[in-house]
Amino acid sequence: MPYTLPALPYDPADFTDFVSPNTFAFHHGKHLQAYIDGANKLVQGSNYEGKSLIDVVMTSSGPLFNQAAQAWNHEFYFNCLTPTPQAIPEKLASLLSANFDSVEGFKEKFAASAVGNFGSGWTWLMQTGPNKLKIFNTSNAGNPMVDGFNPLLTIDVWEHAYYLDYQNRRADYVKAFLDHVNWQFVASQLK
Repeated sequence: MPYTLPALPYDPADFTDFVSPNTFAFHHGKHLQAYIDGANKLVQGSNYEGKSLIDVVMTSSGPLFNQAAQAWNHEFYFNCLTPTPQAIPEKLASLLSANFDSVEGFKEKFAASAVGNFGSGWTWLMQTGPNKLKIFNTSNAGNPMVDGFNPLLTIDVWEHAYYLDYQNRRADYVKAFLDHVNWQFVASQLK
């Protein structure tokens, strides 16, 4: 069964103070679609045909890993967003405070890591063990699952994620992102 472009769980027009519908159209409709198409092409006729995207990410390498991981990373990223600011669920807020001194401390460290992530890649909040959280940068299609960690939140810092709206102002994009995190989704990823 081929991989398909997942529908967004919200209307991109509702994000007027984050990124424009034009950015969503290119990022979701063009970039993510291209990664899905690339993964479908590369699995066809291979031992990976019929495997889930996550199975491909966890066991492949080279061009197939790049296409599959970028497809998975993007789908996860779009699920991390919400047009309406949310309160952080109590359990997650407690874990953020325990691991980063406070929720604000987490946001400051996450933003600094995302802004400082050199080149193209992703900044992740991941669970590394029971009640243990860590902020981690990956380059290109990197994904913390391949190192045995559980992703909770990610921000795409490839320029295609923000350049139409923010140009070279990555810090402004990261700040706006943190105002649009779907904390319910993030909390639901805890193990």
